[in-house]
Amino acid sequence: MKGIYIDENACMGCQLCEVYCQVEHSPSRDILRAFHKERPLLTPRIRIQQTVNSFVAVQCKHCSEPWCVYACLTGALSKDPVSGVVTLASAKCVGCWTCVMACPFGAITPDFAEGVIVKCDLCPERDVPACVAGCPNKALLFTDDRKEPERDLVAVGTEESMQEGW
Repeated sequence: MKGIYIDENACMGCQLCEVYCQVEHSPSRDILRAFHKERPLLTPRIRIQQTVNSFVAVQCKHCSEPWCVYACLTGALSKDPVSGVVTLASAKCVGCWTCVMACPFGAITPDFAEGVIVKCDLCPERDVPACVAGCPNKALLFTDDRKEPERDLVAVGTEESMQEGW
C-alpha cells in the first residue's frame, strides 16, 4: 500500500501541505474561498511539527494493526481489507476521541467545530494526495516504499530524547 513519507532533509516547515489539505477538503476547493469565506475553517489532516533539528509530518500511517479502528466505539473508523486504507465515516463519529487517544502517532485530530475527528484519507479522488502534490520542495513522498512507522516515534523520557531537547 502506498503511504505518505517525509524527507526530513528537504522539508523547510512552510506548512503548505496543511494549506493544500485544507483546500482539498473544503466545499469549494478554491484557496481564496476556503480561507476567506468558508466557515468554520477546516482542520488539516496533516500537521508539520518542528523537532530540534528538523520537521516531521504527522498524518495517518494507515497501520497494518490500526489501534484507532479497534478503539472506535461506533464503527466510524474502518480498515479497507483490499486497499489497506483506514477510512472515516464522519456521520458515525460521536466525538468521543477514543481513537485520538489510541493512535500512537498522534495522527488523528479532533475537529472541535464539527464535533468529530479528522484524519488523512490519502485524497481518494486524486492519484497523488494534495499535500504531496503541493509540496514545493518535494519533501513529501507518496510511495510503496513503506518504512516502519515506529521509526518516526521519539521515546519521550529517554536519555537520547532529553539530549535532543524533548
